[in-house]
Amino acid sequence: MLIQGLVFSESGFAGRGYAVKALFPIFKSHPELVYLDSNATSQKPESVIEVIDRYYRSENANVHRGVYQLSEDATRSFEEARQRIAKYMNAENSEIIFTRGTTEAINIVAQSGAAAFIRPGDEIVLTVCEHHSNIVPWQIVAERHGATIKYIPLTGNRRLDLEVAAKLITDKTRFVSVGHISNVLGVIHPIREIIKLAKAAGAFTMIDGAQGIPHVRVDVKELDCDFYAFSGHKAFGPTGIGVLYGRKALLQAMPPYQGGGDMIEKVTLQGSTWNEVPSKFEAGTPHIEGVIGLGAAIDFLQSISLEKILIHDQKLGNMLVNRLREEFPLVSIMAEPGDDWVGTVTFAHSKIHPHDLAAVCDGEGIAIRAGHHCAQPLMEVLGVTATARVSPGLYNDEEDIERFIKALRKAENLFL
Repeated sequence: MLIQGLVFSESGFAGRGYAVKALFPIFKSHPELVYLDSNATSQKPESVIEVIDRYYRSENANVHRGVYQLSEDATRSFEEARQRIAKYMNAENSEIIFTRGTTEAINIVAQSGAAAFIRPGDEIVLTVCEHHSNIVPWQIVAERHGATIKYIPLTGNRRLDLEVAAKLITDKTRFVSVGHISNVLGVIHPIREIIKLAKAAGAFTMIDGAQGIPHVRVDVKELDCDFYAFSGHKAFGPTGIGVLYGRKALLQAMPPYQGGGDMIEKVTLQGSTWNEVPSKFEAGTPHIEGVIGLGAAIDFLQSISLEKILIHDQKLGNMLVNRLREEFPLVSIMAEPGDDWVGTVTFAHSKIHPHDLAAVCDGEGIAIRAGHHCAQPLMEVLGVTATARVSPGLYNDEEDIERFIKALRKAENLFL
């Protein structure tokens, strides 16, 4: 694989005779593109695209159903991807459920978990930093089941307040659901400490790992969480595919989320019985090429050092933060850099709306995020309605940051 030629130095990632961007075909189609929106979705390496293309060209068949060779080959590729993902997360194969993404995974835990475990008067603990997909499902559950939601606040330096968390998580708490890394602030939350608090109180833990898997190594046994979810498209994989890890005993106790083909043991006109996990939660024809592509994305992640990617992203993020502080006094940065930070720079300009800035950047071939980032409660806590976000990735370099600085300066010249 081309990734084997990738090297790392003080200046970041470099290649042996080629640029890192050469691993990602989109930069061949758009050679001037500066892509700084990796928290929204990552670009896809050639190795992932090739695997998906090969499946459609030479293996296309439904899985788990056919007794002919083509179906058996597709099933083998599908289940081998599950095995690689399980191994990567240190889970059992039966504990890996394929979903459409983190959102569906959280909904499965919220809906099925509530049916199995939540009773009137129970409490659910979230944080004010959560993506809407880790707030709305729990609000629906709380209303339907008579539960109450409490939120862990931020400290003055915009980190989760563990002292308050320790008071909020009690013997009334049934679920604690927390993002691994804030998609807005780029802060790595102290989930190990929160999981310990939850376990001591007898509560179940759900970790939204949409930003976790692309940035840090995840060992679910070491974390000791009950559930962990992530999306493929943020981790160099395809869209429309995600993973829910769940402890097998809990998954067995939870009712199915959907009914349909392949999740049943037996169907009669009088009733049905359910298949074993993970099949019980995988109704219908799965996103076969998405699963196979996600397996290739996990291979891609394993071929490089996430620790070095983190150093690389932090370096670019620190470079941008320093330039903003030195040259743009009208900019307010939402979270300070630190060791518990992945290089995401989210900020507000007192005179330029984030959407206007994003439009100027787009005119310069630069992709950034603007808006509330599906985190309206956090925006309220931060005292803004919208922000601009720069989230660097493996394929970015110092030149990309320089081009963004020039675009921001151009925006100031236009609007001030």
